[in-house]
Amino acid sequence: MLINPAKINPFRNLELLAKKVVEGFITGLHKSPFHGFSVEFAEHRLYNTGESTRHIDWKLFARSEKLFVKRYEEETNLRCQIVIDTSASMQFPKDAENTKLKFSVYAAAALCELLKQQRDAFGLTLFNKDITKHLAAKGNPLHKKLILNALEELLDDKSENKVTSAASALNQIAEIIHQRSLVVIFSDMFENSAHNEELFSALQHLKYKKHEVVLFHVVDKSKELEFEFENKPYHFIDLESGEEIKLNPSQIKDQYKKSINAFKEQLVLKCGHYKIEYVEADINKGFDTVLYTYLIKRQMMSK
Repeated sequence: MLINPAKINPFRNLELLAKKVVEGFITGLHKSPFHGFSVEFAEHRLYNTGESTRHIDWKLFARSEKLFVKRYEEETNLRCQIVIDTSASMQFPKDAENTKLKFSVYAAAALCELLKQQRDAFGLTLFNKDITKHLAAKGNPLHKKLILNALEELLDDKSENKVTSAASALNQIAEIIHQRSLVVIFSDMFENSAHNEELFSALQHLKYKKHEVVLFHVVDKSKELEFEFENKPYHFIDLESGEEIKLNPSQIKDQYKKSINAFKEQLVLKCGHYKIEYVEADINKGFDTVLYTYLIKRQMMSK
């Protein structure tokens, strides 16, 4: 891990933390891992005899009986919308130094700093049951300050019983982002199992809208996926519903792991099918390690 947020946390300066992390990233990144991914129409010009007819505007020819070629201008700047799940389940492990929400906030701040250095536009969307904050992608310094302020407020968020409706929120997000963007989602994707198909459909909706989507599946792998608890009675509390149960983890470990692994396999499968980048983000590895590993992999795949 490059930076320990717990050591910097007393200063409560996300911008300082983000800059320190990104300084470490830059030395290992040979070029930007993010690029504009489309071209936009710029203007018409007269066709010159002998050149390719590929970009002739035939509809305009039908109206004017003159040959014009469409000229395109490549987009050099990226638009990135960072989306964070703020539901109560993201507060796990409860009262710990490094919760899933804190992991997501630190990673988002570092990503904002990297995008700022690349002169890209970026925005922030927060959701639990519904969208609670939406800042559209912009590239000016004041906008970055607004986003960092919103992220810092999340570090103090102790709200309980905030339920998740990721499917509904992601469908809303797909509709309100009007320009093609890179959508980076930080979420544990935990929702009522009866709504899994709605959740997968919402991810597909983002792709249908022509967005590039990266899902950081934020989990405490040892506890939430492997169910590694000592062999003794525990008092478990659902952070979203408040429902409580007392049991020995060994009683349900096999059944729990079978169920959670089936969900994860289905999520990975659906992401692959929809061409969504799936990144397992284990909070125990540290936000900087997970983010840097992903950026290096992305850069290598773009060669």
